[in-house]
Amino acid sequence: MGAAKVQGKGILTGVCTSRGERNARAFIEELRPDVLIASGGAVVKYKNRYLYKAEFSKERTRQLIDAARAVCGADCQITIDTMDAHYWNYKIDPQKQDQSWGNSIYTDFSNFDERALKMCVEIFDSRQLEQLKGRLTDCDCIRFSDGYWYKFTQTQATKERAIEKLCAALGLSTDEMIAFGDDFADIGMLQLCGRGIAMGNAIDEVKQKADFVIGGNDEEGIAEYLQQFL
Repeated sequence: MGAAKVQGKGILTGVCTSRGERNARAFIEELRPDVLIASGGAVVKYKNRYLYKAEFSKERTRQLIDAARAVCGADCQITIDTMDAHYWNYKIDPQKQDQSWGNSIYTDFSNFDERALKMCVEIFDSRQLEQLKGRLTDCDCIRFSDGYWYKFTQTQATKERAIEKLCAALGLSTDEMIAFGDDFADIGMLQLCGRGIAMGNAIDEVKQKADFVIGGNDEEGIAEYLQQFL
């Protein structure tokens, strides 16, 4: 069952992703969701209207970058989401690793002058992670399970808080929501919503917290579930 068929039944559909809006464009254009939650919860969009943005100031953004470099090394890999772009200093162009990745802008971050929604840092040393978290106490930090990347957003900018803001704006209850997820950043969202469903490819921690486990991302698990549920 495609998104259009679900929407045809009067049900809102949404994409809730840790990617920035620009990096999720391929999926957004295909699914045409009613709701977009991007940058790990730092942006909430309904139809074509932004309901919420959790941006760091330009000064604070520079402080985040400086802190990451001071703790993890001047050559550590960093990405920054803004409202308009995705910036990176990878050694390899991200589009060469993932064709679904949207257009990104290379920068060495030396004179960065933008307002960040989210910073991600590649951190291999747990001691460095704890040290950086200690410096960035105004941030929510969570790991992505497919590597050693950690995201830093404003403390309240999480997927579950974004869903609460969406519900408040639209007069909905979280009990009416069905959420699907597979990674650490999804656990709070799955626990918040009326039905929290883990993908078959989800990490064990997500499966343990979910109400149901369905087929994986490559098995059309969501489509099959919606076909049966609706």
